[in-house]
Amino acid sequence: MSSTDEPAATSGESSARARQAEAIVNHAEHSISEDAIVAAARERAVDIGAGAVTPAVGALLCVLAKLTGARAVVEVGTGAGVSGLWLLSGMREDGVLTTIDVEPEHQRIAKQAFSEAGVGPGRTRLISGRAQEVLTRLADESYDLVFIDAAPADQPQFVVEGVRLLRPGGAIVVHRAALGGRAGDASAKDNEVAAVREAARLIAEDERLTPVLIPLGDGLLAAARD
Repeated sequence: MSSTDEPAATSGESSARARQAEAIVNHAEHSISEDAIVAAARERAVDIGAGAVTPAVGALLCVLAKLTGARAVVEVGTGAGVSGLWLLSGMREDGVLTTIDVEPEHQRIAKQAFSEAGVGPGRTRLISGRAQEVLTRLADESYDLVFIDAAPADQPQFVVEGVRLLRPGGAIVVHRAALGGRAGDASAKDNEVAAVREAARLIAEDERLTPVLIPLGDGLLAAARD
């Protein structure tokens, strides 16, 4: 029987699959433990109202940094340094993380986290400013990994710039690609949803990229560049 001949799932089967999927994601999100330094950075993120990736998202960033052999990484959205710590843990020892945030206080706190982790000052480049302006000053095809954790409305512009920065064999990762499920809800048509869908379209239609949507955190859209 072909897939097109398979009977439609009943409402009970659909509910069971939804519960199973939720249980799997919940298990994945709680399967990662963090060291004391990352945990402290996460607490500071809460204190200052800065978002922070979940431990599972952080672990995936670490894995991607290792897989790409990352020496040069760009992060949009420094926060309190949680995602930066995970990225640095997967990067080569001589790698440099360029991290951008419009809030100087966030970067001051992230710098504290990096120092506590024993990350040398030469391994991080913290740039305070609007990513819309900073990214345009970075060199083409010079980065192994680009991580975007920014306001949904800015995702399309950051995707365009992020792909430009990627070397062949590199990867781009966009956090908040699901918006709590709204991005996949056909009835949702607000500006944030439209922007997230546009970012996904830009990635999907770029023949150099191979994308995948990963159900961790608030959704991760990752793509490898040929």
